[in-house]
Amino acid sequence: MRIPMSQAGTNTEGRRTTGALLWTAQGLLAVLFLFAGSMKLVLPIEELTREMDFPGWFLRFIGVCEVLGALGLIIPGLARIRPALTPLAAAGLAIIMIGATVTTLAIGGGAGALFPFVVGLLLVLVAYGRRHVAPHLQRRSVRRPALQPAG
Repeated sequence: MRIPMSQAGTNTEGRRTTGALLWTAQGLLAVLFLFAGSMKLVLPIEELTREMDFPGWFLRFIGVCEVLGALGLIIPGLARIRPALTPLAAAGLAIIMIGATVTTLAIGGGAGALFPFVVGLLLVLVAYGRRHVAPHLQRRSVRRPALQPAG
């Protein structure tokens, strides 16, 4: 997205604030999903399936997705390599949170569904914000002239 020169720099303070809020949300969500995903990967399957009627392999798969999604929230923005992956990671984690909300409601935990619902909303805001409002800047590559044969 290119900003016309007449509008460049007119709203940098608001853009900085939005960027800082998005980074804060991304950091908190990344910590949350790194913890939740790593617990699904470390705990024994018997302990994981004690409270839920899901197969152990499915819970391990969700754990891998949560860890990768958490890394996807942070690493592309820090490294400025493939920054478009951040909104995709947030959208993927939001889909997981939709499933968590529906599952919690299905087993009768009405108030318990509020937490995954709010986390899902935050993920949707991060996905939208990093896609449309304050996208990460891509690292500028230095173009070197191609070597020409002598002659």
